[in-house]
Amino acid sequence: VQLQASGGGLVQAGGSLRLSCAASGRSFSTYGMGWFRQAPGMEREFVAAISWTGDRTYSSDSVKGRFTASRDDAKNTVFLQMNSLKPENTAVYYCAADKKAFRALITTSDNEYNYWGRGTLVTVSS
Repeated sequence: VQLQASGGGLVQAGGSLRLSCAASGRSFSTYGMGWFRQAPGMEREFVAAISWTGDRTYSSDSVKGRFTASRDDAKNTVFLQMNSLKPENTAVYYCAADKKAFRALITTSDNEYNYWGRGTLVTVSS
């Protein structure tokens, strides 16, 4: 079972990026999926997540209105659309799967996620 994030890169402030997270080895269609990030010298923090049903999303206050999670279960892939990027958004971004299937609510605690994928670096220049 593997999650692989991709789509990171260097972008100017105000720009957009769309990250992808492809799952292999099993289907995650019954699991919520989350995005986290870790900046240099900082702890990992929650960014956004989407419910297993795909009809509920939640983003942290720092990115609300700019970042949105989505999913395509037919492709076993989740996405993070990032708009109006800021230099403080520079970090390695990771995707992960909720430990609990069919969870009714979105969880923001990284302790509730597993199958952490290899991250992708996003660098926002000023």
